[in-house]
Amino acid sequence: MKTESTVNPFNGYVAIVILILAAGLLTFGIVMQSVGLIIASALIIILIAKGLIIVSPNSSKVLLLFGKYRGSVKQNGLFWINPLFTRFTYSLRARNFESEKIKVNDKMGNPILISVILVWRVRDTFKVAFEVDNYSAFIKIQSDSAVRKLAGSFPYDHFEDETATVTLSTNFDDVNRALENELAERLEIAGIEVIESRIGYLAYAPEIAHSMLRRQQASAVVAARHKIVEGAVGMVESALNLLSEKHIIEFDEDKKAAMVSNLMVVLCGDSETKPVINTGTLNQ
Repeated sequence: MKTESTVNPFNGYVAIVILILAAGLLTFGIVMQSVGLIIASALIIILIAKGLIIVSPNSSKVLLLFGKYRGSVKQNGLFWINPLFTRFTYSLRARNFESEKIKVNDKMGNPILISVILVWRVRDTFKVAFEVDNYSAFIKIQSDSAVRKLAGSFPYDHFEDETATVTLSTNFDDVNRALENELAERLEIAGIEVIESRIGYLAYAPEIAHSMLRRQQASAVVAARHKIVEGAVGMVESALNLLSEKHIIEFDEDKKAAMVSNLMVVLCGDSETKPVINTGTLNQ
């Protein structure tokens, strides 16, 4: 058997009634000084009392008989089982696990800090009890291993790999889905159900964080400059066409080049321009 099986134990309230009747027989045997009745009723009381179990909501009992798995009780309430059964209690509640921040390398070899938040619960009590030695430690180690594999499968962002369709810092849904599938596959052997998993913390390692920030700032400046130049060229072209259509002034190639140069300086400059007003002729 490599998976759990559920058992339907005897009703505990009926066992309580039998226990009360046995206690009455014991009292009657003591009054009548009947040794046989006293011994029989005492044995019944011991067996009934030892076999009573209480299963709380979202809890389970794993039952063993001389080392052999006999089943699991997942019903809630008061029950009676074979008093020779060995019992182990496991919680079926959902639990959170947040890993520590670990330093790993992304797909491009950049060191990053990453952690994972995992919501899980016990699904198969047989696997939890017998397939792994310590399922809490197993979850921790496998989560770290899954995070390392995930980080090595994707680049941190598009700066290092512009052709990447999925990156750790932008495609959160795809990354979390890949992490959840990886964890579910790893924790299946322990009977653990992965309810949700997601990246809890993600950043460049401190030794390269400053350099990466400067690179991102430089890329943003270049993109902004490109947009400014693109807009300035359109404005200059529009101004020249408008002056030509309205026959306001005729430009030769030299004057057109000078005007384009001046307009580009005005439109693309970082600081405010200070124009020089010509009070003479155009040739002066």
